[in-house]
Amino acid sequence: MGKGEGKYLVVLCTVPVGKGEDLSDMIVENKLAACVNVVKGIKSVYWWKGKVEKDEEELMIIKTKIERFGELLKFIKENHPYSIPEIVALPIIYGNEDYLKWLDESI
Repeated sequence: MGKGEGKYLVVLCTVPVGKGEDLSDMIVENKLAACVNVVKGIKSVYWWKGKVEKDEEELMIIKTKIERFGELLKFIKENHPYSIPEIVALPIIYGNEDYLKWLDESI
């Protein structure tokens, strides 16, 4: 088992239906992440402008290095259709050592 040692992140970001693949392609092509999974069929329930909203969305699960997070954050904010996109980063504490090495080589 490899230690993430604070070097890697999983970033969660929801997008409108049909937007996840395009944004994911741009993120990977710009070497801001090694991999992005697009999970379709997400139902989001959230508080917005004084009331509860419900939307169908897609969830991007982005694997990146912590040193690229600032650039990734800026890129998503500039290219995301929402005025306040969800961008939440979680640390990878442990993982498959070979996968973590691949992350290093891919970004």
